[in-house]
Amino acid sequence: MKKTVVLMFAVLCLAPAAFAGNWGYGYKAGIGANNPADLKNSLPGHTKLETNGAFLGAEMFYEWDWKSEADKLGVKMDFDYFVENKVEKQTPGLYQELVETTYSLPITLYYKRDNGLKAFSWFGGAGATIMYTELQYKGKNKDIKEKYKVIPHIVAGGEYRFCELFALGLEARYNFAAKVRKGGVLLSDRSGFGAAVTARFYL
Repeated sequence: MKKTVVLMFAVLCLAPAAFAGNWGYGYKAGIGANNPADLKNSLPGHTKLETNGAFLGAEMFYEWDWKSEADKLGVKMDFDYFVENKVEKQTPGLYQELVETTYSLPITLYYKRDNGLKAFSWFGGAGATIMYTELQYKGKNKDIKEKYKVIPHIVAGGEYRFCELFALGLEARYNFAAKVRKGGVLLSDRSGFGAAVTARFYL
């Protein structure tokens, strides 16, 4: 999985350089829904839970004119890395740690009202997200549980186009039914709202 993650990130970062016209790419940072309550219950007794809903990501997109130059349809693919959640338990002679790491690959079709340079443009759309979670247990023995799940999402946001090549955007996303389970164990739950600031570069 780690090799796949590195490959996807490389594609999102480098592939846009090979295209021109309506292609673009972006980098983002944000906060997403994060409900790790069941993670704490995975280790019985007195434990310490560290949670973090932050995520970092990259995107690649393509837009084309629809009814006019101001009405655009677009498709984009993101790769997001969520900062890990962790549970720790320490007893005399024994240290246990449970770490949850989640990645997502959202693919979105959207409409954008493009108001040109030095102006704010808004967009909205929907799509599907491939969610991947890895739950790693470190104690006497190492154990890893992992699972993929495809979920629907909707997005809405806008961007301010400073110049031909650069825009700064704000995007909100809602993930539906994003609980990833395996064998009755809840590995992660990213259901709900998230928001991110995105630096977008047009080629």
